Amino acid sequence: MFWWHRQVGDNLQVAFTNTSAGNLALHVGDDPAAVLQRRAALEAQMGVAAGSLRFMNQIHSAVVAEAADPDCGAPTADGLISTDGSAPLAVMVADCVPVLLAGTRADGVPVTAAVHAGRRGLLDRILPEAVDRIRAAGGTGIRAWIGPCVCGECYEVPADMQAESAALLPATAATTRSGTPALDLPAGAQAQLEDLGVAVERVAGCTLENEDLFSHRRDPATGRLAGLIWQRP
Repeated sequence: MFWWHRQVGDNLQVAFTNTSAGNLALHVGDDPAAVLQRRAALEAQMGVAAGSLRFMNQIHSAVVAEAADPDCGAPTADGLISTDGSAPLAVMVADCVPVLLAGTRADGVPVTAAVHAGRRGLLDRILPEAVDRIRAAGGTGIRAWIGPCVCGECYEVPADMQAESAALLPATAATTRSGTPALDLPAGAQAQLEDLGVAVERVAGCTLENEDLFSHRRDPATGRLAGLIWQRP
């Protein structure tokens, strides 16, 4: 079910799912009942209460929303923050960059966030927005985990898109193995976070190259994997 999973604090957990967890998205034409069953199985594997995992309606924005009660529905945003770490958070991707973040308040309580960093959101600085929100909530010593996504050697783009992106975030400039223009979004995310004083860990795995991960570029009708950050009860 998990591509990668680690305990990063006394009981703070971070993980990224793979295809064995199944599609976790409700917006890709899958049977909603089957998706909800998979989400329930994931929550059981995480050890969190049924129905407690928070998702977003992701739109490639730079909006970071506070995790609300699940009964209020999923917010339209591309970042979720839990100012006391109590809400288990999820971000869904299938080539874009999933980023999980955690800081610690003065009272020892974690402040957590899950961010969907697609090309547009990354260039519109959703990651600095998430870091600012964590710090405003009292979080310090911020760490980030960048999950599986399309790599710079696989993410071919038009030359003008590469030039526009590199002008805003130079670390994104890349070329494919055949020498055509490309973007390295995880490198851009890492550079942006490190410039903010965030300690970054990269989790290996190119979604396009590895069939154990979902890739929209490989299959436009594909599902979505999830990046997860939560505390065990």
